[in-house]
Amino acid sequence: METTSGVYRFTQLESVIFGAGKVSALGGELKRIGAHRALIVTGKSLGGSKLLDTVAHAGGDAIAGVFKGAQQHVPSKTVDALVAQARETQADAFVSFGGGSPIDMAKVAAVHLMRENGASATIPQIAISTTLSAAEYTPFGGVTDEATRHKGGAGDPSAQPRVIILDPELTLETPAWLWASTGMRALDHAVESIYSTRHQLVTDTLCAKAIEDLVAHLRPSLATAGTEQIEHRIRCQVAAWMSIFGMTNTRAGISHALGHQIGPYWNVPHGYTSCITLPHVMRFMAGIAPERFAPIARGFGIRFDTANPRPSALECADRAAKFIAQFEVPTRLRDAGVPHEEISRIATTVLAEVRGANVVGHEVNENELTRLLESAY
Repeated sequence: METTSGVYRFTQLESVIFGAGKVSALGGELKRIGAHRALIVTGKSLGGSKLLDTVAHAGGDAIAGVFKGAQQHVPSKTVDALVAQARETQADAFVSFGGGSPIDMAKVAAVHLMRENGASATIPQIAISTTLSAAEYTPFGGVTDEATRHKGGAGDPSAQPRVIILDPELTLETPAWLWASTGMRALDHAVESIYSTRHQLVTDTLCAKAIEDLVAHLRPSLATAGTEQIEHRIRCQVAAWMSIFGMTNTRAGISHALGHQIGPYWNVPHGYTSCITLPHVMRFMAGIAPERFAPIARGFGIRFDTANPRPSALECADRAAKFIAQFEVPTRLRDAGVPHEEISRIATTVLAEVRGANVVGHEVNENELTRLLESAY
């Protein structure tokens, strides 16, 4: 029998405020953290939406300005622009509003300011998420080098958003493709946390529940209306939270490493990359560590045979593929516009990330990654 043990390290996240209408808490939270000149960080779509007015009104007099330049995959030039506007407005806090791009951008900008001006320049962040990417739960932010199209990142414990507000009413303008695909990103977080070599009881339990709730609520969150839809959406938002609760402890695996490079290299949304890569990586992992799939099977409602785990692990991969296929999202690299002749170009960078994370429990090689990319094509 396996011995239960582990260490769980918390981030500097202080509060998650969730429920319909909870954006109204923004002003009080800004006051609580001592912010007087907060800068809202968002993208073009939400920057032109009436929802932005809702957020700005909730922040009250503590809002000093709005940055509307967030872009997919966080090009480094957009971080430079945010840093410049933060200096110009003398911002003492960021309020990120949107998906992973504005949230990551605010983290990276905060790290830049801290490194340039010392720890006293740290800018706290309140994140108001409108997708299921769950970027708000980690202190790390991805940023893309425009010249190479490779995605790296920056992180510091102080970059972790201190407050997260999950208000399902603010997600109703999120495009269906984005909501569904970031839901698959949350599924990816849960699965990869579970079969990580660093998995532990706490994270396994939460991630299994995340899978269960995503399966139960993601489709209805797009197919219903009114108060029923709002409830399905908040359940999806909490599932995304549970899916990544332990990611800073367990770290991500091959599917995430592939997505980190597929996304910026060919301009594929990160939610889409999970739709494409996750089932293939699950089948690969079923051949390496099928015994780790028990909580995944529990989340999908699949009987798990501990004496012969591989068939159950492969069934989990098939179930994930069928779940993804319910939504209007790409499931092959070719569907996302990736040129076949270029797919091997990212293998070396992905391999470096996989080996750096060291969570597979197997010495992955470049040929295996190339075969995974071929199967995903």
